[in-house]
This record gives sequence, C-alpha cells and structure tokens, in this order.
Amino acid sequence: MDTQKEALQRIIATLANKNDEIQNFIDTLNHRLKGVQANSAKVLSELDEEFDSLYSLLDEMKESMTNSIKQEQAHKMQALQNQLTQCTNALENSEELLEFASRTMDIKEPEEFTKAARQIKDRVTMAAAFRLSLKPKTSDNMTHLMVDFSQERQMIQTLKFLPVPKAPEIDLTDCIVADNCVSVAWRMPDEDNKIDHYVMEYRKTHYDGLPRVKDERCWEQIDHIKATEYTLSGLKFDSKYMNFRVRACNKAVAGEYSDPVTLETKALTFAFDSMSSHLNLKVEDSYIEWDPTGGKSQENKVKGKENKGRSGTPSPKRTSVTARPAMMRGSRDRFTGESYTVLGDTTIESGQHYWEVKAQKDCKSYSVGISYKSIGKFDQLGKTNTSWCLHVNNWLQAAFAAKHNNKAKALEMPVPDRIGIYCDFDGGQLSFYNANTKQLLYSFKSKFTQPIVPGFMVWCGGITLYTGLQVPSAVKTLQKSENGMGGSSNSLTSVAQ
Repeated sequence: MDTQKEALQRIIATLANKNDEIQNFIDTLNHRLKGVQANSAKVLSELDEEFDSLYSLLDEMKESMTNSIKQEQAHKMQALQNQLTQCTNALENSEELLEFASRTMDIKEPEEFTKAARQIKDRVTMAAAFRLSLKPKTSDNMTHLMVDFSQERQMIQTLKFLPVPKAPEIDLTDCIVADNCVSVAWRMPDEDNKIDHYVMEYRKTHYDGLPRVKDERCWEQIDHIKATEYTLSGLKFDSKYMNFRVRACNKAVAGEYSDPVTLETKALTFAFDSMSSHLNLKVEDSYIEWDPTGGKSQENKVKGKENKGRSGTPSPKRTSVTARPAMMRGSRDRFTGESYTVLGDTTIESGQHYWEVKAQKDCKSYSVGISYKSIGKFDQLGKTNTSWCLHVNNWLQAAFAAKHNNKAKALEMPVPDRIGIYCDFDGGQLSFYNANTKQLLYSFKSKFTQPIVPGFMVWCGGITLYTGLQVPSAVKTLQKSENGMGGSSNSLTSVAQ
C-alpha cells in the first residue's frame, strides 16, 4: 500500500503540474483573443482612414478587404475559442480527477484503495489533458492585413495586403550567456531581401519553460537591429532566467514574433544584512557608510543600566547567574566594540560565486571577505580562524594585506579601485582580484566545514556592493591555471572548524 501511495503521490504531482501548464496556456489563449480583437480594431481603423481618401474609387474594394479582415478575425477567434473550450473542459476533468485522487489518499481499506488507485491510473492514461497541444492554433497578429495606399493610388486595381516577414528562428546553440552579457542569434526560415531591420524583446523571469502571461515583467525592446544577432551587456543577473523573442520588419510592417526562448541567467544576489551591522554603520541594500554618531545614545543608556547599583567588587554568584553563553551569528546579534562589521544576508553552502566592492576614495580603512555565521559580535574579519579577508588601511600608515586567523600577509601592489571576490565553496578557495584588470591579488585555500557569508568592515568611509555577477571568464581561466601563490598564500592556509 505504501508503494501505491507513493505512486499516487507522483500522479498527483504530475496532475498538478499539468494543470498549472494548462492554466498558463488558457491565460495565453485569453490574452491572444483580446489581442485579436484589439489588433483587428486597429487595422480596421487604419483601413477606414485609407479608404476615406479613396472612397469614390474604392467602394467595392473596401467591402472586399473588410470582409477579408472580418473573416480572418472570425477564423482566428473561432479557432482560439474552440481550443479554449477544449482546454477548459480538460482542466475541469483533470481537477475532478485530482480531487478524486486526493480523496483516495484518505481510504484506509486496502482493497478499496487499490481499486480506486487503479481507476485513477486508468483515467490518467486516457485523460485529455495529456493529449492537448499547448501551442495556440493561430496568433493574434493581424498586421498582414494592414494597408498603406500612398503609392497604390495609381495602381488601384492591383491593391494587395502588405507582405509580412516570416517569424525568425532563434538558434539556441549560438546563444551565449557569459560575463553578464547575453548574445542572441537568429535566422530567417527563408531568404527575404525586403527585411529592413529586426526588433528583439527580452524580460527577466523566475520561470523556466514557456513565458507566462500573468505575473510577469513587461517586455523591454531593442529596435532597429540590422544584423541577425545582438548582445545585451552590463546586465545584473537578479533573476534565474530571461525570455527572448525576435521579429523581422520590412519598410512597412513588422512580422510575427519568433517562438520565445528562455536562457538561464543565474548569479549570486545578496544585500547587506542590517540586522547584523554595527551601530556605527549606516546600511542600505548595496551601500554601507561609517557613522561616528551611530548608536551612541543607545550605548550610553545600556552602560548606565549596567553600572547602576554595582559595587566595587562584583559578586561571584551574580556573575555566574548573568553570564551569557556565546551566541551563534544566526541569532543576528549586532557587531559591537571595534568590529565595525556587517554580513551579507545570504549564506553560501556550495558552488562558485563572485561579487565586487568599491570603496570611497577617502575611506580610511575597510575589509572584504567571508566568515562563518558563528563569528562573534566582537570579532574582526581576518582575526579569527573562521574569517578570511583582504584589508586596506589608509590611515596613518598605509597597509594592504590578506588576513586570516590573526595573521597578515602584506601585498606589494597598488590597491585597485574595485575589488572582485571569487569564492569556490566546494573547492575550498577564496580569491581576490582587481575587478577592472582581473589581476589576481591573493588566494586563500581552506576546507570550509560550515556555510559561509560575505563579510564587510568599514571605518571612516563607505563601500558599495555589486552582486548579480557571473564568475568572469577571465577569472575562470585564471582559476584553472592558478595553483595558489606559492609560499605566500600557503602561509595563511588552514582548515577552520
């Protein structure tokens, strides 16, 4: 019976996923029905405008072409309506079957349960939901019925609807996602020397597969593309996927959109965790700044309460009662003392990730790196065996060093304007790069035994955080050939517990 329950649960999950697909397709059909109506009204209006200037000569021609449009509209609406009815009926039957299957899970008697499960399996096999085509039988585009009579007035007897370019075909094998750029390539199914340019549309999404009509962002458009490829650069990958579609345009009209494609654009995106930050730090999502007045009044109140009524010799008994055990960073105690630190709001437990920081030009001191979540609220980055960082000091005596476990390795190179941080959790590597030139600054090697979080310290200045970045190709290449930095990097290598 347990095996049958597991099988039934899989059936239920499959039905639920199919219902979601059908519902999305119904939304698409409804959207296209509205599009057919709206676009039909649009071309009919334009048709009327053209015919008004030629009415004395074009009465019969207007009637013929109007009928063509209405017939096309009726044909499309009938086809879509039939398909919509089929899908609605299939969805109702599938929902009924899903409800029956859910009730069956509550049956306690084995024979009755086995009989019901067999019936469900047979009905699923014959269910119409799995035989439906989830591609609309027609589109809502009516541009092939648009007209422009500015030149055709002299050829009144040979009027035709404008030629419409065919839909391009996006070639997935030639589409490239790298370095926060997306290159999309396409081709025409047949040669068409009348194409003037292409229009590419894109949008970010968190859904794989076919684009959804509801709860999605608006399409953004790149117009007047002359080639059959285009590269979007400088993107922030803050969504898992991106949808793309292309249409061809001649001098008069745009054609059908290509079938949309979905490309994966996954990257680590996080912000500063204000709940962990030192009171002397002003925290925004992607910017922190040191504030010498932050939290002073609150600290004074706390100190006053602590000192009130306290004798010169503390009571051992009182001390043992009030002593607090060390708190895990997951409790989100704020950093305090001279640890002007804030953590990222996302933990890293696997994979390769990359982010960048840029400090203010007059920032006196800052550190960037990673730590375990268990770092103490008085701890400073790089001064424990559970944190690793690059430290920059521009106050009194300039210093640029890699720090870990209270050991520092001075770096004999200029401090870059922008620092890239590469973390390979599974490979146990943390590397820092000049974000502009991709020059390797330093690499730590360690076996990470706990989830890690990005860490940041700043004093007398501010730093800006950049996330949603893929691991740059140059960094990937360097990582393949880089085997550490010899003795200099090995001196700070460790296995943190």
